[in-house]
Amino acid sequence: MVDKAAQKSMVDKVQGRFGDKITEVDLDTFEPFLRIAAGDWPNVASYLRDECGMNCLGCLTSIDRGDDGLEAVYNLERMDADRLGIAVKILVSKDDPHIPTVENVWKTADWHEREAFDLMGIIFDGHHNLVRILCAEDWEGHPLRKDYKSPDYYHGIRNNVV
Repeated sequence: MVDKAAQKSMVDKVQGRFGDKITEVDLDTFEPFLRIAAGDWPNVASYLRDECGMNCLGCLTSIDRGDDGLEAVYNLERMDADRLGIAVKILVSKDDPHIPTVENVWKTADWHEREAFDLMGIIFDGHHNLVRILCAEDWEGHPLRKDYKSPDYYHGIRNNVV
């Protein structure tokens, strides 16, 4: 059971520290979240870990929002007896999909960011090894984007994708 009062208290603390850098908050949804700009992410991430106890990055999901751009959703948790969680959403343009890495804040971001880079094309600036993790190194494009066109052939082998 989620402690809504504790969640609100944490969000109020973050808003008190970062003010208008928190561009949207929704605690009354299935997945309560904060929305911030990409450039503010490293400072907010460190604050969430150090001052709010969000010591676990459980998941980073990347979403193609069509004309609105690409979105990264970071699911954070405080792994203690109270188990508090929040998502942080960052929307970037498809033409300039850059988000600063947070692998120095949560080590699990290393592989999560590489997956989002590989499949969606989000570039995590400052990542120590931002290379493909699921597709071959010479694969062209990012297969989870809505505008992705699967190649007819790859290294001379017919792609039988329908």
